[in-house]
Amino acid sequence: MHIRYGYKITFEFAADTPIITMLDIHPSRRHDITEPDEPRYTPSIEPEIYQDSFGNLCRRILAPRGTLTIESEGVVHDSGFPDPIVPDAEEVPVAALPAETLLYLLGSRYCETDKLSQTAWDRFGSVQPGWSRVQAIVDFVHEHITFGYHHASSTRSALDVYNERVGVCRDFAHLAVTLCRAMNIPARYCTGYLGDIGVPKDPAPMDFSAWFEVFLGDRWYAFDARHNRPRIGRILIGIGRDASDVPIMNSFASHRLAGFEVITDEIVGPRYPATSEDRRRYWGGYKRETALKLVSG
Repeated sequence: MHIRYGYKITFEFAADTPIITMLDIHPSRRHDITEPDEPRYTPSIEPEIYQDSFGNLCRRILAPRGTLTIESEGVVHDSGFPDPIVPDAEEVPVAALPAETLLYLLGSRYCETDKLSQTAWDRFGSVQPGWSRVQAIVDFVHEHITFGYHHASSTRSALDVYNERVGVCRDFAHLAVTLCRAMNIPARYCTGYLGDIGVPKDPAPMDFSAWFEVFLGDRWYAFDARHNRPRIGRILIGIGRDASDVPIMNSFASHRLAGFEVITDEIVGPRYPATSEDRRRYWGGYKRETALKLVSG
């Protein structure tokens, strides 16, 4: 399947202001882009592009005083299959974990593992390790928090979420990440596009989304405590310890958000097959056994 994605964001600055944006699709998905998504700046600006310490693509620019609009639109091809479910995926003992995963066992700005460690072990210590334990954590977070855009807060931590029981997608991810790390399961925060593909259309305006990944067996798996169901068409932008590592924009002076639009839609047409069977034919033998089991039931 193919997904059209993009954004149009307008900021107002009182003075020339250095900013860093993280709006590009993650390098791990760049090879899937079928129509270019090069950002356009009004007024015209030449950004400096670099990768941060997590491997995310960033753009550093000097935003001029006044109004700046950044917009982009592209097309990415996707398997069209839901997030895999692998019930026999096992936890890896800390001593045997790959070195690059160890960072995601530690506490971070929004994920206070020290303050929720005992809570995690009390609730999930008796649950079968591995996929079952992660799913139990996701189930708990999904039921524990009430979602609402009016609950959004840039300073709410996992402990705050646990106590207040309200939040948006980033809060669901932060609490789930914290509980997983407290159980010695590497967990990292993810942000990106997630459209209403294969699910009822959400009447709320489209926004960027947050979910998380855990390391089980020999790979990372996506989990989503807000929706708590396998979803189709995740387009990764950034990964990090928590939301502080993957903001769509870091500004080094005051600014005002004057406009915000995000699009994420499946494209259906002769070039873009819509059904699961069409997708399998289109991909010419695409193999992903777990996903195929999900599609076939």
